[in-house]
Amino acid sequence: MYVKKRFSVLGIIRFTGFYSCVFLAWTVTVFVVHNIFHDSWIEVPWLPISVIGTAVAFYVGFKNNQAYDRLWEARKIWGGIVNDSRAWGSAVKNFVSKYFADNDISSVSIEKEIKILIYRHIGWLYALRSQMLISTEWEHISQGGMAARATRSRMKRFGVGLIDDHDTEEHLKKYLPKDEYEKLINFKNTATQIVDHQSLHLQRLREKDIIDDFRHMELQNLLRTFYALQGKSERIKKFPLPRQYANASSIFIGIFLFLLPFGMITEFHKMGEAATWLAIPFSFMVAWVFIMMELVGDYSENPFEGLGNDIPMLALCRTIEIDLVEMLGEKDVPAGIKPVNGVLM
Repeated sequence: MYVKKRFSVLGIIRFTGFYSCVFLAWTVTVFVVHNIFHDSWIEVPWLPISVIGTAVAFYVGFKNNQAYDRLWEARKIWGGIVNDSRAWGSAVKNFVSKYFADNDISSVSIEKEIKILIYRHIGWLYALRSQMLISTEWEHISQGGMAARATRSRMKRFGVGLIDDHDTEEHLKKYLPKDEYEKLINFKNTATQIVDHQSLHLQRLREKDIIDDFRHMELQNLLRTFYALQGKSERIKKFPLPRQYANASSIFIGIFLFLLPFGMITEFHKMGEAATWLAIPFSFMVAWVFIMMELVGDYSENPFEGLGNDIPMLALCRTIEIDLVEMLGEKDVPAGIKPVNGVLM
């Protein structure tokens, strides 16, 4: 998540530079061809080009609205994970007790059960984050060629490469019992199996009368909420913005930008031969706006891609981790995640 108030000029140039340079080269080429073949130049009226531009603007606006909806929904999902994780820590800490047990259970044993349940949940958070960062076929890193190289560069400068990202492995080893870690890490969906182990743990506590039926159901309801939030995250991750919308806008913009210099040169030529060169900067400004709109939507539609526009899952995981560790009364509290290069991961 980009956290600075404004984008830097250099950042904007890096974001749109390649496409802007390609269009600038095309505009100059059209201008040169116009000057060479001035006598036989076919004038292109501005009206049909402006109609295409208006239609493209509406279409790109629709796409960007949908991309923003996906981004904001992802943030709401992880906001729910934050809230329900705090509720889980508080409920486990206060529900798991020796109040209902018939036999004599030591306070140390109760504290151990509480710690395992809360620690295992922290492991679930980092496992879910790791799974959300696995690339899909439609994300930029999977496209190959220049797109993949540019994405790797962006990840290094404004993405997961900003941090020494071994958090998942380290946190799973730290927060899961050793025998569980070796078993759970080999599952295809580790996060799902961690929640399942939480449910089995609650069942064992109920059998020992450490929790009663009501508290068992309340804690189980929280686990069901975690499954629901995980499923919503997986839905956004594994179901892309429909490609007929995502890809068509880039095609339409390409058509519009291809025609744009022809119409601009024709219009400025009416002002006189000396004014024709003004078509270059004005075409570039119009084109840059459309390029920027397309790229903003394109890099916002996948909020779990590992880039600077992502939901700051690592920061949210660390926030929850701090809260839960402090609920346990531990002194070794990890530090919060800070923005790097203006990006909070």
